[in-house]
Amino acid sequence: MNLRTLGKTGKKISEIGFGAWGIGKSWWGTTDDVESLRALRRAIDLGITFFDTAYVYGDGHSEQLISRAFKESGAPHFIATKCPPLNMQWPADPRTPPEEAFPENWIVQCTERSLKNLGLESLDLQQFHVWTDAWMSRDEWKNAIVKLKKQGKIRGFGVSINDLDPDSALQLVDSGLVDTVQVIYNIFEQAPETTLFPLCRKKDVGVIVRVPLDEGGLSGTLTPRTRFEDDDFRARYFADGRLEETCAHVEKIKPLLGPYAPTLPELALKFILAHPAVSTVIPGMRKVKNVEANARLSGGTPLPERVLQELKKHAWIRARQPLDD
Repeated sequence: MNLRTLGKTGKKISEIGFGAWGIGKSWWGTTDDVESLRALRRAIDLGITFFDTAYVYGDGHSEQLISRAFKESGAPHFIATKCPPLNMQWPADPRTPPEEAFPENWIVQCTERSLKNLGLESLDLQQFHVWTDAWMSRDEWKNAIVKLKKQGKIRGFGVSINDLDPDSALQLVDSGLVDTVQVIYNIFEQAPETTLFPLCRKKDVGVIVRVPLDEGGLSGTLTPRTRFEDDDFRARYFADGRLEETCAHVEKIKPLLGPYAPTLPELALKFILAHPAVSTVIPGMRKVKNVEANARLSGGTPLPERVLQELKKHAWIRARQPLDD
């Protein structure tokens, strides 16, 4: 497993991370805790050290499963979680006062709650689950982060950037107040390359890439006839013809598969890891077979430059669909 430095945290983490939204038993349909724990254990065995979770992933359930897996293994790890906004609004609205989303006592309360769920005394990384640069001029949230770092309850601070709006955190990155950002970046969504990624490299801010497979759109498993369970958010994400459009775009990408990337997920993940700003990519993994397939590609043959350039042509500007992680 290749390791990369997570920005100015200085920590070496696995370039393939474990996205733990799906194991939280919320929003992804039927989930089996036994299989989720197997997937976590297998990830640990294969050298995955970066695990990204959040309190809202099952009201702490995802955090608790991660805690169980690491208590059993004792392996080194880096755990990132997220503090939800008090008003539970996704995405962040620039008109919302930060005191309604992230008041100081709420940030502290959420951090202590996640520490308990994870069985830890200190979080490697606490992230705000939404963000808008409209909050930059206010001090309350900043005071909370400084306080938590001084108390040793968190080591690093980051934000999860609003989906399909990578420029909404440029002021924060430029300020030096943030250690990491988490952002959607994949073959379809390439906008972060323009301004965010160069600024992150300049400011030594770690980049955590989420939604690398477009919520399954780039997994190679969907067809126009795919149907989702009622409690699976993808029933809405791929609604109104988006599933059919996605499948049509995927068919145009498939000719680029080759010995360097024989499957669509491998092609998609290697495209992301080819960018020097990326610290780690966090595909959601609920099954052992997915963990093994994703971990296997680390350190493998990189994509040829000609393939990378061809994939650049497949950026797809789409209307925002509700709910990302």
